[in-house]
Amino acid sequence: MPLVSHNGMPAFKRLQSEGKVVLEPDRAEHQDIRELHIGLLNMMPDAAMLATERQFFRLVGDSNPIAQFYMHPFTLKELHRGPDARAHLDQYYESFEQIRADGLDALIITGANVTHVDLSQEPFWEPLGEVINWALENVTSTLCSCLATHAVLHFRYNLKRHPLPAKRWGVFQHRVLDKRHPLVSDVNTCFDVPHSRFNEISREQFERAGLHVLVDSKEAGPHLAVSEDGLRVVFQQGHPEYDTISLLKEYKREVMHYAKRGRGDYPPFPDNYLQQQELGILVNYRLQLNEAMECGAQLPEFPETLIAHCVDNTWRDTARAVVGNWMGAIYQVTHSDRKALFMEGIDPLDPLELGWQNAEEKNTFLMQG
Repeated sequence: MPLVSHNGMPAFKRLQSEGKVVLEPDRAEHQDIRELHIGLLNMMPDAAMLATERQFFRLVGDSNPIAQFYMHPFTLKELHRGPDARAHLDQYYESFEQIRADGLDALIITGANVTHVDLSQEPFWEPLGEVINWALENVTSTLCSCLATHAVLHFRYNLKRHPLPAKRWGVFQHRVLDKRHPLVSDVNTCFDVPHSRFNEISREQFERAGLHVLVDSKEAGPHLAVSEDGLRVVFQQGHPEYDTISLLKEYKREVMHYAKRGRGDYPPFPDNYLQQQELGILVNYRLQLNEAMECGAQLPEFPETLIAHCVDNTWRDTARAVVGNWMGAIYQVTHSDRKALFMEGIDPLDPLELGWQNAEEKNTFLMQG
């Protein structure tokens, strides 16, 4: 269903060039289709900010419900920005004050780069908490990505993430635990999700908070969970929004960091992501790079162009389906007034009529699924 290019952001032109349906405002106004207003709190650093816009815009735009999607990006002023990023934000992003005044049907909160083990020490902690509290009172559903999931568990449930022995990095297989929840009822029971993180919220922590884990992985841990009511907050630990080459670009950044002697060890390959031929190319590049660094010669060019077209994407279709289901669930229960939470007659404690009144009933539901 179409995105509406209501503010002329470059992301819309980029998505149009990929074949996505993007409507100009005049055309959208003449269609008798309901609109949904989706906020994007983009906390990603400058290097990933624009790509993150496109990734989440693309997922929303590929959704199934019959609706027009108005995207409302905003950020937190406490996040440091360079001049180019600041100019982009000033031109295309809205303020949280404006978002709060106008209202939203749904909100997406991205991850962020952090410098402290304890998230509460981050400069964005209090303003992020303000957004979270406002969303819980005023937005039908909020989707939290990776770091945002960790922040909400810490902020709302006093459950802190714990460090992993090594970076969890790569593409991992996951299994649906609850086949009857509307977010995953019609997706593959097993599917891949990219991950990139040093910390984790365990399944035991999710469940201790009274949250429902819908998708889990033996290797990567829980990926998808929902709040006690089944919809108000959707938690993701992985990155299903990633482009096909996002992990390759991340690997390249780490290699360049090593080449500039910013890290002492050569970065490992992302797990389950590259095939033998591409791994061979990168092993050979590592030998060339180390030799050049040792003798002070010009560094060889990273072989991104040789590898990028060979990388498989094994997660996007399911990611589209889950976000489409999320949009569909919101469409069915949200009020036509974007400042109001639900349609008349919707129970805010059980908006999807799941009947999750207690843990015993929820366990029975899972066993029956």
